[in-house]
Amino acid sequence: MLLKEYRICMPLTVDEYKIGQLYMISKHSHEQSDRGEGVEVVQNEPFEDPHHGNGQFTEKRVYLNSKLPSWARAVVPKIFYVTEKAWNYYPYTITEYTCSFLPKFSIHIETKYEDNKGSNDSIFDSEAKDLEREVCFIDIACDDIPERYYKESEDPKHFKSEKTGRGQLREGWRDSHQPIMCSYKLVTVKFEVWGLQTRVEQFVHKVVRDILLIGHRQAFAWVDEWYDMTMDDVREYEKNMHEQTNIKVCNQHSSTVDDIESHAQTST
Repeated sequence: MLLKEYRICMPLTVDEYKIGQLYMISKHSHEQSDRGEGVEVVQNEPFEDPHHGNGQFTEKRVYLNSKLPSWARAVVPKIFYVTEKAWNYYPYTITEYTCSFLPKFSIHIETKYEDNKGSNDSIFDSEAKDLEREVCFIDIACDDIPERYYKESEDPKHFKSEKTGRGQLREGWRDSHQPIMCSYKLVTVKFEVWGLQTRVEQFVHKVVRDILLIGHRQAFAWVDEWYDMTMDDVREYEKNMHEQTNIKVCNQHSSTVDDIESHAQTST
């Protein structure tokens, strides 16, 4: 098991990002889905928890075979997906990733949002106070992203919002920018297979870090698209994007999912 805490600051408030998060996830999923790969939304509905209150439950299938490294593609089916389940009680969320083909693999993410610059060192103490973890700050303006994902229009060093006047973030922006918020993410990766555990867990954390960096850059770079939306507006946008994304992804998988699950049951 490899545990890390990521802290990603944004030039927004927690209340603003509530809309931006939903918009970014829907648009990003749609953009990344093509030729039978990407994100299929299986379920998205209100959910009530006795402790956290009202929220939203989402289940997705993430098809990503071609994005795996060659050593991983050699041991998984040609059509391969990870199940994502998320419980959103904003400003607290839980996200879990599992794979029926790899029963000893899982990712667990707890997220909390606060209006500060990542300075709360005890935000997860009640959840993981006895577990050793590395704290990793992610800078949306200055950290490098994989070249294939770079877009100048989504670079916070160049982008300036017309609606908010925020942007063109420079080195050290976290120390002086207002408003500012932080996404705190406690990420646990497990792959309990002898000989591969360390390699796989380290690889997954690298992928998670890249996704967090890219997603948060996009959420800010798209701020003028979502800033005036209400919650009803963004839920309608989310619904439309899910329908369009499912069409892009699902047509090529409708006859293969049962085969994948049958293969997984045989393997176990």
